[in-house]
Amino acid sequence: MTDLGPVAWPPAPIRTERLLLREPEAQDREAIIELFTSPEVGTYIGGPRPRDEFERAVPEVPRRRPGLFVVDLDGAMIGIITFDRRDAERPGHVRPDAGEAELGYMFLPEAWGCGYATEACAAALDWFAGALPGEPVVLCTQTANDRSMRLAAKLGFTEVERFEEYGAEQWFGVWSSVVPSG
Repeated sequence: MTDLGPVAWPPAPIRTERLLLREPEAQDREAIIELFTSPEVGTYIGGPRPRDEFERAVPEVPRRRPGLFVVDLDGAMIGIITFDRRDAERPGHVRPDAGEAELGYMFLPEAWGCGYATEACAAALDWFAGALPGEPVVLCTQTANDRSMRLAAKLGFTEVERFEEYGAEQWFGVWSSVVPSG
């Protein structure tokens, strides 16, 4: 995330029942390349990147940056979770000044269908709620991406709007850790 405000980065690794959310390490390089060049993973995000170009671009020790978690299962990377600030120029916002925290995630196809994305994203959202209490998190996915739509619902995201972007209908939702009083 370009601006985590008062949040110290990196946080301590986050453990869930089956997973570890941590910073990238040198051992993750090959899995990161596989993730970004996979035709299955690229289906709803503009297609896979060319493997040779991506191999040249990824340093030996993948870049660490605020807001990026590697999802680790038994010592191997199976995906990534990111928190980034949503660009004010893009459609879809819940704040008049834009810049909301946006949840992103990508998992290797062999990790699909096992509940890892739900487990990891829920843990990341819990961490975020503790680090930045009351700040909303947004999520945008193609409506054609059934898996991502189901994940958004499981995580408690609420639809705000739909719009056309990147030549496809997008679903835009918001999540908040604030419990309404009533």
